[in-house]
Amino acid sequence: MSHDESVKRVEANGIWLAYEESGNPTDPVILLIMGLGQQMIGWPDEFVALLVQSRFRVVRFDNRDMGQSTWIDDKPPVSPAEFLEARQSGAVVEVPYTLTDMADDALGLMDVLGIHQANVVGASMGGMIGQVMAARAPERVRTLISIMSSSGDHKLPGPSPEVQARLFVGPAKGATQEERLQYAAETLRMIAYPDPERPPEAFRTLVERAAKRGVNRAGYARQLLAIVEDGSRVQRLSTVRSPTLVIHGAADPLIPVACGAHTAASIPGARLEIIEAMGHDLPPSQMRRMVKVIAEFIASA
Repeated sequence: MSHDESVKRVEANGIWLAYEESGNPTDPVILLIMGLGQQMIGWPDEFVALLVQSRFRVVRFDNRDMGQSTWIDDKPPVSPAEFLEARQSGAVVEVPYTLTDMADDALGLMDVLGIHQANVVGASMGGMIGQVMAARAPERVRTLISIMSSSGDHKLPGPSPEVQARLFVGPAKGATQEERLQYAAETLRMIAYPDPERPPEAFRTLVERAAKRGVNRAGYARQLLAIVEDGSRVQRLSTVRSPTLVIHGAADPLIPVACGAHTAASIPGARLEIIEAMGHDLPPSQMRRMVKVIAEFIASA
């Protein structure tokens, strides 16, 4: 991985985190946390710009093991299937790191940036990390906005069979860089809503940007393992006191809408906002609506 000199990096929780800030430093903070295998550029620039226009200081960062943040390469990943098998047989399996470690990364970044309290907005795995933060450090999470995420309850429905196969199989062994890019772009298209406002080349452009910044396939596996290891958060969610908004797409084929509904039902007083024209993505046509809902929720909290 080559580091982009223009990216800001700070040491937090014992690792280096790459981050970006936008907006007025005196405005309320929104901390954006991205999902599995994604980088901070997974938050569309337009989404960030709309939040800044709504008078927020926006901080987004690369999670550990992805992009320009530290890669945990000294810890080879166990496959999630092997992990579950070993767990079922009663064996103790060490995971390279947990979602709690990732939540502590985010809290550590806040410490370094002098942010006591943030409105935490997490997408997918980022929503799970936000949930852990709200349960662990309630005084640091002013509001929690969990987008297209889940409570981790084992009874909830999983991805569609087609999507599940794609996530666990990956591109063919020995695939060229071009084939890998194509595969990644196709995967994003498969889980997204077919939004007419999205440019046809949007996913290809995003995966090319990600490849330049640093895609870490072993990191993806380690992040996935952290999700599997975390299991159900239902008990922890019942202790969350931060005002919570759950946003979910009705057409999500990766984390079905029932998972969002269950998350909202598990957090006392949480509000659920279902967006019909949304899959496992942030569709361009829904961005203004999402930002409006988030800004109004934070103002009313």
